[in-house]
Amino acid sequence: RVRYSAVTDADKDALARYTAALEAVDTASLNRREQLALWFNLYNAATVKLILENPGVASIQNISKPWESVVATLKGRPLTLNDIEHGIIRPVAKEPRIHYAVNCASMGCPNLAREPFAGANLEAQLETAARAYVNHPRGVNVIKGKVRLSKIFGWYRDDFGKDDAALFDHIRQYA
Repeated sequence: RVRYSAVTDADKDALARYTAALEAVDTASLNRREQLALWFNLYNAATVKLILENPGVASIQNISKPWESVVATLKGRPLTLNDIEHGIIRPVAKEPRIHYAVNCASMGCPNLAREPFAGANLEAQLETAARAYVNHPRGVNVIKGKVRLSKIFGWYRDDFGKDDAALFDHIRQYA
């Protein structure tokens, strides 16, 4: 949860500098973990920036084409949130915990990390994010013996395994 109304102009400037610094990194010089951390951080920062550029919106879904709008430029290449998540992060990572690292600025999404992701401790950060989401009612909720899962588990079903048994094995691993 972000208190967008409390964000100052200085905060917005700092976010713009942070995003520009991420865009300036030569990703080819990074190892796989460092690359993923950079992409998670860029995605999350760009999402927050997008919300701040549209003050007063009740939902990211009220912004015209939020996932298709250019939010960053890397090596002269314009990138959308979809490009970053589906064209870069998912193909590079090929693992489900990425869905706990990217934040879509919606109440149903995993929490926005309090600290940037870093290659050196990415594994621990992904484990923490997975446990936090799976054990929060927004992620997995059991009501009267029935399991209710976040839509994330449906939208990205194939990322969590080949069948329902694999999905529930993944969830049990973090529950």
